[in-house]
Amino acid sequence: MPVRPRFWFSLFAVWFAVLFLFSSQSRLHPPGPQFHNKDKVLHAAYFMLGGILLFVGLRLKKPALGLLATSLITIVFCSAVGAFDEWHQTFTPNRSGNDPYDWMADSLGGLLGALGGNCLLRVFKPGLSCES
Repeated sequence: MPVRPRFWFSLFAVWFAVLFLFSSQSRLHPPGPQFHNKDKVLHAAYFMLGGILLFVGLRLKKPALGLLATSLITIVFCSAVGAFDEWHQTFTPNRSGNDPYDWMADSLGGLLGALGGNCLLRVFKPGLSCES
């Protein structure tokens, strides 16, 4: 596992750029089977990925910050990005934006990302995952 925070923050920047690109699309038709609330699942999964990248980058950059503080920063930041994403979609033709359920899925994804990032570090860098 790469241990340089710059690697993880660079991936997070790419994640953010792709999010902005997706939000700028007038019509999105993700591949795969259709099911009820698929968009909410996709929101949560995408933000979980971003949360993992941010969480791991933060823990590697500032291990003294602590597990709880890193988790809270990750969740709040993902939630803020989700709110920005919803607002941004209001300016995209054929998109509604400002969907509170999408934002809640984004925030849940940030929480899952913090948990997933901690699990990833538990496997590859045990000393960083268990400290408070």
